[in-house]
Amino acid sequence: MTTMGTSRIFVAGHRGMVGSAIARRLAAEPGVELVTRASSELDLTEQAAVRAFFENERIDQVYLAAARVGGIRANDTYPAEFIYRNLMIEANVIHAAWKAGVKHLLALGSSCIYPKFAPQPIMEEALLCGELEPTNEPYAIAKIAGIKLCESYNRQYGVDYRSVMPTNLYGPGDNFHPVDSHVIPALIRRFHEAKVAGASSTVLWGSGRARREFLHVDDLADACVLAMNVSRERYYSVASERCSHLNVGYGTDVTVRELAELVASVVGYEGRIEQDLDKPDGTPRKLMSSARMMSLGWQPKIDLAAGLASTYAWFLDAHQVAA
Repeated sequence: MTTMGTSRIFVAGHRGMVGSAIARRLAAEPGVELVTRASSELDLTEQAAVRAFFENERIDQVYLAAARVGGIRANDTYPAEFIYRNLMIEANVIHAAWKAGVKHLLALGSSCIYPKFAPQPIMEEALLCGELEPTNEPYAIAKIAGIKLCESYNRQYGVDYRSVMPTNLYGPGDNFHPVDSHVIPALIRRFHEAKVAGASSTVLWGSGRARREFLHVDDLADACVLAMNVSRERYYSVASERCSHLNVGYGTDVTVRELAELVASVVGYEGRIEQDLDKPDGTPRKLMSSARMMSLGWQPKIDLAAGLASTYAWFLDAHQVAA
């Protein structure tokens, strides 16, 4: 990233997995002054508070990584919270940024915006071309709204607000809640606890046949900084005003069963993995095409096995548990 003087950059959601990775990445850049606020200091769902923040802080760029996120169970259990909080965060931050004269913003979305049965690998144009996965539809609709907010403000007000759609993410800073976490942290915790307890078996939700793509969050952070700072001409040589978001994925996928076996190996759990066929699989497959992002010069660097090993090490340290 090239800067002239000092850029004041607001990373919304800097304590989350994605926001913290972006903040780490930006901290290595010259001429960057990071601006952050904990949710206890700035509630992004409160319009007046967000407006006052932008009026006072003279922000040059915004990375909008704040979101209410969770796995299948959390999405299915708290649909109102997922759609409300994410809509409010996006609307408040994007509108207040525009009102304060911020010209550059990058919104972080999710691959769940795409139809449940989208052709694989999923191209950006698949957006709004089919039915969403029911278990996370409220969250997906909120994230779609974020894309359309950026596109609409660009069209009407001439700003340059961009969006990237990451695939399934993992890495340091992930949420390892025993019930509401995504699949990788859920498996790491489950297999670790089973290993410590000496359990002869543990349970994997669904059939295990669903396929998923996974990207380390530090690779995503590199993509975000590139997507924010590449010239407008280059960005819109691969995107368009009516399809402005870019996919960010690893490029290959695995079955959930293969993932579980790899996590078990990394953790050192040697018991049986049994399938609970009464639990949902979610979308059958969700592999994205990241060709456009890669054409701008980005490539993922961290393979799944190495990324899982470092994530497990982070889990042990952060949660102060024995291996």
